[in-house]
Amino acid sequence: MNEEPPENQSSETEANNIISQLKVELDPNKRITTEQQHEQSVAIYDILDENYFALQNHSGPYCLYMRTDSRHIYFDIRDESDQPLTGFVMALGPFRRIIRDYFEVCETYYDAIRTKSPSQIQAIDMGRRALHNEGAELLVSRLEKYINTDKPTSRRVFTLICVMIARK
Repeated sequence: MNEEPPENQSSETEANNIISQLKVELDPNKRITTEQQHEQSVAIYDILDENYFALQNHSGPYCLYMRTDSRHIYFDIRDESDQPLTGFVMALGPFRRIIRDYFEVCETYYDAIRTKSPSQIQAIDMGRRALHNEGAELLVSRLEKYINTDKPTSRRVFTLICVMIARK
């Protein structure tokens, strides 16, 4: 798993291996709840606040455009002048079980916050974080032929993908 930038990489090069702009296109036919809108905004903010994202044979900073058709996630990566660098499509099939389980645990977690003891909430949250980590690790492995990223960035992008495909 490509989690860390190479040690011999200069800090200037490392500083350029970031997503500086992120645009998400949601399905116009899909209704999005206020909570989902909030989660999307937080995920985008978190990605832009701190990330490591490096394309092979290109230097950043990068503009990342993402969209979904509910079966695939489309990545369009551009330079800061909005010139295309690369793009690729990632099937969501391998993520379906993790995402479904993640949504169920999140729902249980939000219900538990209102009614359960702190120790019960903590146990549910540990399961939620484990599924989130599993999704992030799968994302890193699916993206590694296109980009190098770290675990925190992959966790944030996984969160964004979950929000993009949420059905409520």
